[in-house]
Amino acid sequence: MKIFNSIKSFNTVKPTIVTIGTFDGVHLGHKKILAQITQSAHDLNCESLVLTFFPHPRMVLQEGTEMKQLNTLNEKIELLDNLGIDNLVVHPFDKEFSRLTAEEFVKEVLVDVFKIKKIIIGHDHRFGRNRTANIDDLIGFGETYGFQVEQISAAEINEVSISSTKIRNALLEGNIELATTYLGYNYSLSGIISKGKQLGRTIGYPTANIKIEEDYKLIPLNGVYVAKSILNGETVFGMMNIGTRPTVDGTTQTIEINLFDFKQDLYGQKITVSLLHRMRSEQKFETIDALKTQLGKDKVMAENYINQLR
Repeated sequence: MKIFNSIKSFNTVKPTIVTIGTFDGVHLGHKKILAQITQSAHDLNCESLVLTFFPHPRMVLQEGTEMKQLNTLNEKIELLDNLGIDNLVVHPFDKEFSRLTAEEFVKEVLVDVFKIKKIIIGHDHRFGRNRTANIDDLIGFGETYGFQVEQISAAEINEVSISSTKIRNALLEGNIELATTYLGYNYSLSGIISKGKQLGRTIGYPTANIKIEEDYKLIPLNGVYVAKSILNGETVFGMMNIGTRPTVDGTTQTIEINLFDFKQDLYGQKITVSLLHRMRSEQKFETIDALKTQLGKDKVMAENYINQLR
């Protein structure tokens, strides 16, 4: 997959089959639509092209809006790359771009730059300045400029919308299995390993602190999770805590993972951790010994879960 960091940087010899969207999560509903793009590109001897925006348009147009997303930009790129898309254009969305009229967008972007042959888009898609143009306008532009418009059915769009909402809600409720069902893959968190207070090391459960740089990444409900990571080509399981560490009077959210049977120093390295199952809520213990006892129970529970997976 070729990646372009703006519309202006895109170039192609072949005409393109285009779709436009945020594709947050790149979940099973999205994959059905993206499969239509790749199949149509194959049938018409064109290249498939996904146009997406960063940051999310709503964050630019509705200042102060906090939007937690299922994927970081890098995660989304990796997921799309696995689907056989030929071209991904990630355009920096800003207020100047939002002021393009519908016809300017069609002529200057879709026709002149993308050499569009067909666009596959939702029936409810709106575009252009103040989002005033709709699918009927797009069909009219297609007739004027010589490209096809294929509508994604209302049922499919509804499925995508419902899936995204259910995934977010499931993660915020700690229902990892339901999120996995809709995503078609394990939800993951990626970040740099940093040093914490190293309490875990003193009680026999050393943890690696994961610092996530992207503040727009959705973090699941606080609690203790079974998790896994791929380190040096090997699958390593562990238990992860998301929370404020109330037993030691913590106040800020941290993400810490205790990796089973893994002794290497990971400080400064990037790690991706997939969440498999939420075991319990975070709780405050009266003593460090009580915490240590509970961690022992958590590890047994986690290992039982992992053995069932195997």
